[in-house]
Amino acid sequence: MRNALSWTVVLAVTLIGTAGAADWMGFRGPGARGVSDETGLPLTWSETENLTWKTALPGPGSSSPIVLGEKVFVTCYSGYGLDPNKPGDPNELKRHLLCLSVTDGAVLWDAKVPVVPPEDRYRGFFREHGYASQTPVTDGKRVYVFFGKTGTLAFDLKGNQLWKTHLGSGSDKKRWGSAASPVLSDDMVFVNAWDESKTLFALDKKTGRVMWKKNLKGTGLSFTTPVLAPRGDGGSELIVSVPSQVWGLDPATGEQLWFARTGINDDMIPTPVILEGVAYVHGGGPRQHGSLAVRTGGTGDVTETHILWSSKRVVSPPSPVIVDDLMYWVDCYGNACCLETETAKVRYGQKVPVTEKFAIYASAVAAEGRLYVVTRKDGTFVLAARPEFEILAHNKIASDETDFNGSPAVSKGRLFLRSNRFLYCLSQTP
Repeated sequence: MRNALSWTVVLAVTLIGTAGAADWMGFRGPGARGVSDETGLPLTWSETENLTWKTALPGPGSSSPIVLGEKVFVTCYSGYGLDPNKPGDPNELKRHLLCLSVTDGAVLWDAKVPVVPPEDRYRGFFREHGYASQTPVTDGKRVYVFFGKTGTLAFDLKGNQLWKTHLGSGSDKKRWGSAASPVLSDDMVFVNAWDESKTLFALDKKTGRVMWKKNLKGTGLSFTTPVLAPRGDGGSELIVSVPSQVWGLDPATGEQLWFARTGINDDMIPTPVILEGVAYVHGGGPRQHGSLAVRTGGTGDVTETHILWSSKRVVSPPSPVIVDDLMYWVDCYGNACCLETETAKVRYGQKVPVTEKFAIYASAVAAEGRLYVVTRKDGTFVLAARPEFEILAHNKIASDETDFNGSPAVSKGRLFLRSNRFLYCLSQTP
C-alpha cells in the first residue's frame, strides 16, 4: 500500500519550503493533492456547533483559503459585480488579499488592488465565480496572487506589495475569465494565464521578472493549475494538462521533456494529482471527458510507453483525491465515484443529494478517513474514504445562502471554509 501522506509531506518541504507540516500553503495543500494527515477534525458543524469563528469578507470570491502558521490568507473582490441586476462600473473593481488571525478571525490587514482595465463584464459565467477565483500561495516569506488581467503580485507577510507583473489583457471567446492558481518552485512562480494571453509564465519569485514563457495558443482551453513532480535524477518537472495532451516541462527553462496524448480533447479544468511517479490526469467537458494515469519522468512522446490506464469517467471541474490506492471525486453534478488507482476498476458510483445542476465547484479534501465535499448551495457532505459509499454527515450553515465555491483548507485540527460572505473556522471546540 502506498504511503501517500508521507510522500506528500516530503514533496511539500522539497518544493515549497520549510514551513510547518500543519501549514496549508497553496491550492489543495501539500503537493496540491488535497490530502491532510491532520486528526481531530470536526465531523459535524452548524451555527451552534463546532464553529470557532466567522469573519465577514469585503466581497465574494471562489478562491480557497491558505494557512501559514497563525495566519490565514484569502482573496475576494469588491466594487463591481456584486449585484447581477446592477453590476456597477467595472473600473471600480478591486481585488483584496486578506490576512486573518487563525485564533479569532481578526483581520490583520487587507491589501486592496485596483483593477487594471479593461476587465471582462459581469455577465455569463462570470456571475458564477466572479473576479477572485485563483487561490494564493506562500513560500513562508511572501504571498503570491494571480488577479487575472491585473497581473500576478507578490506581498510580504505584512501586506506590503513587493512587485506586480502584467500577464496580458486578452479574453477567450467563451468569456469564462481565469481560475488557475499560481504554483511555486524554489525560485519561480508558475502561472497559467490562458485567458489573458494563452501563455504559461515562469516569474522570478523575488522580482516578478519573466524567466520564460510557453505559448498555449494551439492547445485549447486550459484552466488547470500546474503541479510539480520529482524526477528520478533528483530534479523535478512541471506537469501541465491541456486538451488532448499532458506535458512534463523543465521548470528551469520551460523546455518540453515529454508529452502523452490523452484523447481528452475538450476543456481541461481539474488539476493533476501526482503520486509516486504517476500523474493522474482528468478533465474534459460535455463533448469528451475522461481520466488517465501516466508515468512521469519520460522523454519525448511517451503515449505508447507511459500511459498505465485510461477511463471515460468524468472528473470535471473538481479535482480528485487519492487515499490508500483509491481515487475519489465528486463531479459538478454531484456524482461521487471511487476508482482503484492500480487498475482503474470503479468501486462505486453514487449520487450525492444536491439540488442544483452545477452543484459543486470545490475539490474534495481528504483527512482522517473522510472526504469533505463542499457544494455551492447544499452544504458540505462528509463521505467515508473507503470503497463503499457512505455519507457520514451533512453540514449546512443555514444563515449563509451565498455560494461556497472554494475548497477547504486544513491546519492544526481546523477546517477553514469560505463562502461569498464569510470565512469560517471549524474545529472541535469544548
